[in-house]
Amino acid sequence: MFRPADHLGLQRVVARPHGTLPQQAFRVDPSLPIAEDELLVEVESLNIDSASFHQISEACEGDLTKIEAHILDLVQKRGKHHNPVTGSGGMFIGTVTQVGPQFPVHEKPVEVGDRIASLVSLSLTPLEIRRIRKIHAQVDRVDIEGHAILFGSGLFARLPSDLPETVALAVLDVAGAPAQTAQLVKDGDTVLVIGGGGKSGVLCLYEAKRKRGVKTIAVDYSEAAISRLKGLSFVDEVIQGDARNSVEIMEKISTVTGGRLADVVINVANIPETEMSCILSCRNRGIVYFFSMATSFTRAALGAEGVGADVDLRIGNGYTAGHADLSLNILRESAELKTLFTETYR
Repeated sequence: MFRPADHLGLQRVVARPHGTLPQQAFRVDPSLPIAEDELLVEVESLNIDSASFHQISEACEGDLTKIEAHILDLVQKRGKHHNPVTGSGGMFIGTVTQVGPQFPVHEKPVEVGDRIASLVSLSLTPLEIRRIRKIHAQVDRVDIEGHAILFGSGLFARLPSDLPETVALAVLDVAGAPAQTAQLVKDGDTVLVIGGGGKSGVLCLYEAKRKRGVKTIAVDYSEAAISRLKGLSFVDEVIQGDARNSVEIMEKISTVTGGRLADVVINVANIPETEMSCILSCRNRGIVYFFSMATSFTRAALGAEGVGADVDLRIGNGYTAGHADLSLNILRESAELKTLFTETYR
C-alpha cells in the first residue's frame, strides 16, 4: 500500500506558514507508508550543517546531553532537521529499504540494499529518529537509528567502495562548494577562502589551485585550523584572523596581494557576520560566493551598497551537476587531503 505519487513531496507538508514546499514548511510528515515515487531509507548518520551544529552547540553550552535532547525535540516538532535559527539542515547516509514502484529509477538507478548519501538538505527531508546513538561534536556528525524519506525529485549518491563511509559523508555534505569553485575561478585569479580550514574550505582551495597561475589565500581563526592549513601544499597564504572584523581582514588581504585584493572570495565560515570581510577583500567587479549557511542576504546586499562595493554577490547552491563525483575525486587525486579527511572523519 502506497500513498499517491507526489514528485515534490507536497502531501508531506503539515504546517505551511511560509509556503507549500517541504523546505519552507514548518512541519512535514515523516510517517509511513511511503508514496509510490518515494524512497525509504534506514538512516545511520546525520551530518549536520556546520553553521547549524555550531549554533545548536552554543545554545546547549556544548553539553552533549543537551544537544541530544535539542535535536530530538527539533525533529519531533518539525518532522525534519530544520534549524529555525540558521534555516539549514545537513544530510544523511543510510541503506535503502523500500523503493516506490513509480520512483524514477531510469534516471536515478537504485534498489533495496543500496548504501546512499542524500544530496538534498535535511531541512526538507522527512525524518524520524528512534534514538541517537552517538554525537561526534568535533565533526558535526550524529549517529542515529531512524528513517528518512526521499521524494521523486530527491538527489542522492551511492556511497563509494574505495573511501570510508564517514569520509564520504563529510565530503558529500559540502560537494556543492568545490564544484561551484571550479566554475567561478579562472586561470590567474587570486582566490580567498574565508573559513578555509574546514572541510569545505580545503576542498575549495584545492579545486581553485587546479587552475593555472592561481594564488590561494586562506583565512581562519583557530590555531588548529591555521596549523592544518600551513601543512597543505596548495595553500599559498595563511592568515589568522576573526572574519567578523572586516577592516582587519581587508587590510591583511591588501597586504598579501599588494593592494589588488582578491578576484574571487569564497565564504564557508560557520558563524554569522562575516559578510563584510568578504566584500571588502574583493576587488572591483570581482565575485563573492557565499556558501555558508550563516550568511545574511540583508547584511551582504546592504553592506555592499553601503561601502560602494561593485562586486558580484553569489548565493551558494548545494547542487551542481556532477558535484558528488568531482568532490570525491579530489580525495582520490590528493593524497594529503585523503589523509586529512580520513584522520578527521573516521
